[in-house]
Order: sequence, then structure tokens, then C-alpha cells
Amino acid sequence: MSKRILIVDDEPNIVISLEFLMKKEGFEVAVAGDGEEALAQVAGFNPDLVLLDVMMPKKSGFEVCEALRADPSRAGLQIVMLTAKGRDTEVAKGLAIGADAYVTKPFSTKELLARVKEMLGIA
Repeated sequence: MSKRILIVDDEPNIVISLEFLMKKEGFEVAVAGDGEEALAQVAGFNPDLVLLDVMMPKKSGFEVCEALRADPSRAGLQIVMLTAKGRDTEVAKGLAIGADAYVTKPFSTKELLARVKEMLGIA
């Protein structure tokens, strides 16, 4: 069974490139354009990993991360925060509220893919 990845970003170009990359690698992919949609997608799609943008409309990535971490049934869900905000305080906040990894934009898709595979236990 292929792993499921939810891509959450309000930047269409990023969503398109990540969706293409992850599907090409054999992942099942769903997308969401804002924080509220992300929470709805997690409930219905049940992803193994979420690529989560920080700055989004309706709910920020931080709020989505906190909501997911507050749900005991989502304990195994891997969360990778993606953001243009690479300051140490932002990274610390993301990790403190439960993100498993923090990747700053612009990022290497090859490095991101390697990180995703590593987090999902795929060689």
C-alpha cells in the first residue's frame, strides 16, 4: 500500500510541483489550499505525512499543527512545516508545537523528497 501525503500550501506553483514530484515517486497525494481545508482533508484522506505551509489563509500552519497534535488519533502523523520564515524563533516554534521537521523555502525538491522518504521509513 502506498503512503499518503497531504500537501497544504496556498501557493499554486508549489502545490503543483510538490504534487507532481510525490505522485511520480508513487505516493498517494491530496492537496489543500488553506488551514481549514487541511484539517478537513486529514479527516477524510488520513495521510501518513503532511507537508504544511506556515503562512496560509483561514488557519496558519502553526494552528493546523497544534490541532493535529491535540488529536490522539493522529499521534503517528508526520508533519513537515514548509515556510519562507527561516528564523530560529520560527523553527523553534514549529518544532515546539509538534512539527517533526522544518524546511525553509526555497528548498531543494530532491532534499525534501529524501527527508519525506526517511520520515516514512522508505529506503
